[in-house]
Amino acid sequence: MNKFFTSFLGSLAALWVTLALVAFAGILFMVVLIVGATASEQAEVRNHSILVLDLAGTVTDRPSPVDVMSTIMGQEIETTIPLNHVTAAIRNAADDQDIDGLYIKAGGVSAGLAQAEAIIDAIKSFKTSGKWVIAYGDSYTQGDYIISSCADSLLVNPIGMIDIHGLESTTMYFKNFLDKVGVDVQVVKVGTYKSAVEPFLLTDMSEANREQQTAYLGAIWSSLRNTIAEGRNVDADTVNMWADSYAMTNPAEWYLDNGIVDGLRYRHQIEESLKALTDRDTDEKLRTISVTDYFAARNLDTVTSTGKKKQIAVLYAVGDITESGKGGIASDRLVPQIFDLIDNDKIDGLILRVNSGGGSAYASEQIWEALEQFKQRTGKPFYVSMGDVAASGGYYISCGADKIFAEPVTLTGSIGIFGMIPCAQKLLNDKIGINTASVATNNPQLNLFKPMTPQMQAAMQGYVNRGYDLFTRRCAEGRHMSQDSIKAIAEGRVWAGSTALEIGLVDSLGSLEDAVAAMALQLDAADGDYYVREYPKVKFSFMEELMNQMSTIKASVVESELGEAAPYYRSISSLKDLDPLQARMDFIEIK
Repeated sequence: MNKFFTSFLGSLAALWVTLALVAFAGILFMVVLIVGATASEQAEVRNHSILVLDLAGTVTDRPSPVDVMSTIMGQEIETTIPLNHVTAAIRNAADDQDIDGLYIKAGGVSAGLAQAEAIIDAIKSFKTSGKWVIAYGDSYTQGDYIISSCADSLLVNPIGMIDIHGLESTTMYFKNFLDKVGVDVQVVKVGTYKSAVEPFLLTDMSEANREQQTAYLGAIWSSLRNTIAEGRNVDADTVNMWADSYAMTNPAEWYLDNGIVDGLRYRHQIEESLKALTDRDTDEKLRTISVTDYFAARNLDTVTSTGKKKQIAVLYAVGDITESGKGGIASDRLVPQIFDLIDNDKIDGLILRVNSGGGSAYASEQIWEALEQFKQRTGKPFYVSMGDVAASGGYYISCGADKIFAEPVTLTGSIGIFGMIPCAQKLLNDKIGINTASVATNNPQLNLFKPMTPQMQAAMQGYVNRGYDLFTRRCAEGRHMSQDSIKAIAEGRVWAGSTALEIGLVDSLGSLEDAVAAMALQLDAADGDYYVREYPKVKFSFMEELMNQMSTIKASVVESELGEAAPYYRSISSLKDLDPLQARMDFIEIK
């Protein structure tokens, strides 16, 4: 009888679980339908419309699939601003007779510095049409202000705030914490400036790391400062004065007196001015359209080859470099994609858009080799466009390109290799009273519970040295330099894009649009006889979303509770999953 009830209750529980999963799948399916139906509704571009760039959100290189789980759970979904849509919309609107001008709304944008530069380039291109650009905000973060500085008229609320403070980098060090919990991190590396391992070994910044950070922060700030100075028609020293004056603490009148803004306005006054600029009566509504709605309304994502002979493929490589996985740059996904492009006869040239601080050295080599196959088998041009960061493994996969484009504020280089092997022997023995014993027929292998022997340490160092030699050889071949010349500027050192141009790590300063224009010129299609297609396609898979979302809930909850400390949590928790050989730049927060 007991077995009967046990079996019955087990079957009943299984039935309830099945019903719950079916119900969950049904809800998810309905949400997908609703989201799809909502996305299909397009805004209309009417005469005398204003294109609106709302800076309330996070800039991403391209769109991401809809976060269905957050929709179901009623959670606030982070607003994303796809860079490729923003720049395409702004540039297209310059020649659109229905668009009178561009209105920039400050909203606390979260954007990489190279992403901000790309948006500024698009706005400058828009201004050449003779159309006006107005920026307004109740308050401006430094990111908001950098982008808005190129506006014809920059306005702030009479009791608003503007933050201009220069650049500062922050690195968190875990050595004392690891000592307290009884975990040692054993490191083998090549590169004096390869600082990615320092947070696990030191309690403060090394002099070499301080030297490189001081250098590239100075170069990046010089570029941004000049961008602001040009937009505001002041000299660079004036911008430095603003940054040194704790600008955010000053009254709005100070911003006006010092040329930081052109005027003080309340929101309703801005709306009245915009109505006057677009021939609208005071009692009529403004005709506005967001950049994302405009992108959809004008079908700018619809690629057609009608009348155009050349196709330029843009392949996105964004995130950590790994051997496998669903996120970031997984070689087991990217390499087959590259070989698909090799077999695609419609493609006339390839641009790899890189935004990565690196990762697995093995995966980086696989991607590099696939790109070499593209060049050798097709004979077609291959360029790289660097985003905010293309360093370490991100530079590894870039170095073989025919031409490399970077923004002045791009972080690149970091040509170095390291391996980190954690040892939890003290944690087990001293903290929780667990001992381990091993028996082996040959030399002991890497073991989480035992420190490396001197022989093993030497073997690992040789392994890392070979990886570094291969990395620098790849760079030397790709950049047409001697290996010694590469090693002289390698050592794991990070460079700003502007400096990387001077030392030969990149060929030109410019955006993705500049790389496309240069390739079109090489393809004899500079007159517009080309079209761009992006790879891989952004798509939504219902079943993949259903299977993936449950596994991400825990991570989402943990990271939401940690808030700004989440990146550091990821750094520590990722130790156990790191490949033995890493070509990775350290996590640095620049504010």
